Amino acid sequence: MFAIIGIIVVFGSVLAGFLLEHGNIHVLMQPAELLIIGGAASGTVLVANPLHVLKKIIGGLTGVLKGSGFNKQHYLNSLKMMYEVFQKARKDGMVALESDIEEPLKSALFKKYPAFLKDTGAVGFVCDTMRVALTGGVEAFDVDQMMELDMEVQRHELETPVNALSTMADSLPGLGIVAAVLGVVIAMGALGGEQSEIGQKVAAALVGTFLGVLLCYGLVGPISQNMAKSIEDHHAHYSVLRVMIIAFIKGTSPIMAIEIGRRAIPGHVRPSFAEVEKACRGTHASSAAAAATAGAETGGAAAT
Repeated sequence: MFAIIGIIVVFGSVLAGFLLEHGNIHVLMQPAELLIIGGAASGTVLVANPLHVLKKIIGGLTGVLKGSGFNKQHYLNSLKMMYEVFQKARKDGMVALESDIEEPLKSALFKKYPAFLKDTGAVGFVCDTMRVALTGGVEAFDVDQMMELDMEVQRHELETPVNALSTMADSLPGLGIVAAVLGVVIAMGALGGEQSEIGQKVAAALVGTFLGVLLCYGLVGPISQNMAKSIEDHHAHYSVLRVMIIAFIKGTSPIMAIEIGRRAIPGHVRPSFAEVEKACRGTHASSAAAAATAGAETGGAAAT
């Protein structure tokens, strides 16, 4: 939402300032210049990047418009989910998690957290790591190194579309000059004609430079920076998951592992200790109630 507002502010301010100086808005309507710049810039992206990067660029643009989902509630849900995972492993043994981590989409535990299941990278990160821990005989240090490697690989993949957009932004002023030069060539070809016609052609040529610079610093560049910040949000989320899992593998109690994870959350979205405790206590109470209900049903069936 803020990205959309920012784009409106940028273009609205430029156009408002132009109109305040009694500029003719119709002079800026140069579809040919926009076609040259936009088409050439898009072509450079197609030349420089394979198909999977192009798909990630589209996905990144969608994420910019939607905004970052890594807010306080998202982290609170992540802490609550991991607490359930750790509690189940502590009470019933790591083997009890096998069905959950093998088929997370069918897991009753993970189904309560649809936002987590939508993040396929996070699902693989958690489930694959817990699968390794389930096998046993693996040191916490080795698991930590493996998770760090996974995070770096995923970060590199996420940075690829950002780099592609940054390259595109860097090329826009140059492509604006190309459009301007072509406009000057057309204007030179019209020498000897009416002065008003030559003036319009020169104005159209200058609009090319204007569009190239504006699109670079007012649109594509900021979008790539927004996507870069989204990568930092993803990396921070993975770091929280990582420290919680490593703490639990080392033998830390579930609630303490969750507190360690809470301390790793960036300050502006970090839930308070009381909020986390309340969420985890609610989870613990729900689990206890479910276990009691299941026990009562089993006892009733046996009596029958």
